[in-house]
Amino acid sequence: MMRALLLAAVVSVATPAVAQEAAHTVGHADHPSMEEKAPDTSRADAHARHGAMDHSTMDMSAKTQGAMASGQMSKAAAPGPPSRAFDGPDHAADTVYGSDAMAPSRRELGPANGGWSGGTFMLDRLEARIGKGEDLYLWDAQAWHGSDTDKLWLKSEGEGAFQASVEKAEVQALWSHAIGPWFDLQTGVRYDFEPGSRAQAVLGVQGLAPYMFDVDAAAFLSDRGDLTARIEGEYDQRITQRFILQPRVELSLAAQDIPELRIGAGLASVEAGLRLRYEIVREFAPYVGVGYEAKLGRSADYARLAGERPDRVSLLVGVRAWF
Repeated sequence: MMRALLLAAVVSVATPAVAQEAAHTVGHADHPSMEEKAPDTSRADAHARHGAMDHSTMDMSAKTQGAMASGQMSKAAAPGPPSRAFDGPDHAADTVYGSDAMAPSRRELGPANGGWSGGTFMLDRLEARIGKGEDLYLWDAQAWHGSDTDKLWLKSEGEGAFQASVEKAEVQALWSHAIGPWFDLQTGVRYDFEPGSRAQAVLGVQGLAPYMFDVDAAAFLSDRGDLTARIEGEYDQRITQRFILQPRVELSLAAQDIPELRIGAGLASVEAGLRLRYEIVREFAPYVGVGYEAKLGRSADYARLAGERPDRVSLLVGVRAWF
């Protein structure tokens, strides 16, 4: 009897453990099958969505952008206006208003579209030079008439002593042609009345150099074979709306000695001046200043032999005017 009770107790304890072990075994056996099925399903769905949506959208956009870019480049690369722009009449407004009514307007538009012409007279320097020795006077004037590209220039310079005869006087007649937006090429003739009369061929440039320097440079070949050159540069520094300070330099050069004119080869003379002018109106401005002029090298020797000083400092008083 005792043995039967012990056997029954052992059987009752062992049965739940066996059942728990069996359930645990079954659970571990099912896990692999679940893990294998889940990834396969998600990857398939992702490929399906990617293939159905993204590729088609991206391809269409790229193709559209490429076509638009190609069209824009072809239009930008096409030079000039389209050919149909020239199919109509030369003056379309004439067909509506008549050529007689449009002619005055067309004449007014011409100067603003390259048909402009005009002229100016500039008295750049008319001054007295007061210093040691004789007081001197000087003029430097120029006038031009023409268009933006071609002009006729007349220039004149000269100087002398008060209560004495003119020492230097010259006139130039030049044709000018624009060689760029800032400079003109000038060629023509120059005639010197004093000292001694002689004609000279002229070739030079005139215009506005970088940093707003006015430059006038020319070479002269006389009828006697003498080759000389002159370079002028000046700059207008505006202090106020009416006061302008102007430094100015002029260099004279010669390729050979010219004894009758007392000019030596090389750098013959230098003039430097500083003028302060006041523009009463834009067209009229008196000025005062100081100037220095010197003859150099063989030119200075010629001056000393003639009993003259080779250099001089002067007080400058003058006027600048144009119209």
